[in-house]
Amino acid sequence: MNRVYNSFMSEPATLQPIDYLAIGHVAVDLTPHGKQLGGSVAYSALTARALGMQVGIITSFANDAPAEALAGIQIVNIPAEFSTTFENVKTENGRKQTLFHQAEKINFEHVPPVWRNAPIVHLAPIAQEVDPDLAKQFPNSWLGVTPQGWMRTWDENGQVQASAWENSEQVLGQVGCVVMSVEDVKRDLELVESMAHQTKLLCLTEGELGSVLYWNGDRRSFRAPLVEEVDATGAGDIFAAALFVRLLQTKDPWEAARFATHLAAHSVTRVGLNGIPTQKEIESCMMEVLW
Repeated sequence: MNRVYNSFMSEPATLQPIDYLAIGHVAVDLTPHGKQLGGSVAYSALTARALGMQVGIITSFANDAPAEALAGIQIVNIPAEFSTTFENVKTENGRKQTLFHQAEKINFEHVPPVWRNAPIVHLAPIAQEVDPDLAKQFPNSWLGVTPQGWMRTWDENGQVQASAWENSEQVLGQVGCVVMSVEDVKRDLELVESMAHQTKLLCLTEGELGSVLYWNGDRRSFRAPLVEEVDATGAGDIFAAALFVRLLQTKDPWEAARFATHLAAHSVTRVGLNGIPTQKEIESCMMEVLW
């Protein structure tokens, strides 16, 4: 059963403390097989829960979102007329993405007091919906960011394209880790190097090639295991949640990145939210990292 609370409610007595707070829109993804739940917070929250975290989500969606996939996770929802709705179409020139609707903006007033000291806070925008000022609002938490939604824009027809991350310094200097993909930065590695110097820890995901971690002026690559890819949707978000959780647990960025790279690789062998890690995969990846 879903535990969904409207943001304008006084804080419900049943809202419990959490370990991992994910902030951003869940999405309705239009696919040939119908509507499916997507969005960074959906993938990251389910991954964090699989890793043993008590999880909460702050988001905004309407009645059309198939939120039953998040059953058992506490959700604070900002009611919206429409859920954020995307369609992704593969073309010869790469993915064509269209944004049809956008739900409500999210800011600090939507965060219930009981969640303001969560050990991990994950800012996960997908459509410019998360107020960047949130990066300054959790002094007692460790913050991770997946800035994809701050690095895209769209035209009057909803056609999405990559864009510069405006005012990135507002976030980079405040958070514990930033995770982005080579597609987010249009493979501009000089930009990545520049950002890495502005933040504590930066990780670049490279699809089937694995990931690259920048820390303390050092740079290390982590090769992904060979798997048969079925659907890469959400792999970057699964990677980010695994990295954030293991980083908090081990305090070892290299080990955390290696673990996250292996776990995300397994996720692409299944479609959509079915790629959320299983307990067997989690245990297997921990053993792979140790060896």
